[in-house]
Amino acid sequence: MKFLFLEPFFGGSHKDFAEGLIRHSRHDIDLMTLPARAWKWRMRGAALHFSRKAGDLSAYDGLILSDLMSLSDFKALAGKNCPPALVYFHESQLTYPLAPGERMDFQYGFTDITTGLAADRILFNSRTHSDTFFSHLPGFIKMMPDYQPRWAVDAIREKSGVLHPGCHFSAEAPRLTHPETGTPPLIIWNHRWEFDKHPEAFFDALDAVMARGIAFRVALLGENFARIPDVFRSVREKYGDRVIQCGYLESKADYLNMLRRGHIVISTARQENFGISVIEAMRCGCLPLLPNRLSYPEILPNRFHGDFLYDDQAGLIEKLALLLSGISGLQKKREDLSRSMGKFAWETLIGQYDSILEDLGHL
Repeated sequence: MKFLFLEPFFGGSHKDFAEGLIRHSRHDIDLMTLPARAWKWRMRGAALHFSRKAGDLSAYDGLILSDLMSLSDFKALAGKNCPPALVYFHESQLTYPLAPGERMDFQYGFTDITTGLAADRILFNSRTHSDTFFSHLPGFIKMMPDYQPRWAVDAIREKSGVLHPGCHFSAEAPRLTHPETGTPPLIIWNHRWEFDKHPEAFFDALDAVMARGIAFRVALLGENFARIPDVFRSVREKYGDRVIQCGYLESKADYLNMLRRGHIVISTARQENFGISVIEAMRCGCLPLLPNRLSYPEILPNRFHGDFLYDDQAGLIEKLALLLSGISGLQKKREDLSRSMGKFAWETLIGQYDSILEDLGHL
């Protein structure tokens, strides 16, 4: 079958998902994109751009789009030849934390609602994300002074499901090399350098173990943008030659090689609907330290929760100190964790995606 994928924010997890789906699907999927910037303007205006660029849609069995676009606007502009649409929710403006000093602009939450109502099928990238969305939706609607469309909650829920995004690695378990010996363990930070990843808590944990005299090295990866949290500006001065990488690695091969060198990957995120960066690091052999909330208990197998989930900052510091002191004896857990991440490989998940797309095309 033939589909058109409209991605108004072609970067990060949005780009990763679109490229993976197109590469692995048995269906024929065309892709139209806009650059990954000015997300608020994308939600306001991408539908107008794509309605002109896409032209005649009669050749397509269905549309695929991410949440950063108004599907209701697009359908109104596209007219009667608009095929059925699947919306993939990477994030939601109902639940996304506000940056310091920022106030909620309610129109973006309502765009999520009208997009959900206009969709023929909706997929969330985790059960955690879906549950959080539907727990916030009634309260958001109740903020309206009158004529509240409470019916929208069930209308959106009825066509919603959950399917994790695929990851770009083989379903076959990799052969892990033993971590570097003779040097301090390498801690990986491979998240966006933004406020919602709470880097202050990460560096506080490093300061705490450094004050105890525990040796470590650190690689600071992940994309960074114009507004970098202040805590990143002094890392080389504070940690000196402990920092072996400070900045985004453009080469995917270089990035994966750095993950393979890593011993521990840490997240201190306040917001994470899936966690592909942590999954990639675990696949490459890193042991995780993850908050016992958000999507992390969902993606980490239950048997590892006690070792690698922490409840608060004190728990992060104590578990980090323990891992740094005994990393050499954890090779079997590294291998078991890495193997378990195979369930997120595109080749494992693509059959479910293709079946959903086929059903969409027959609506």
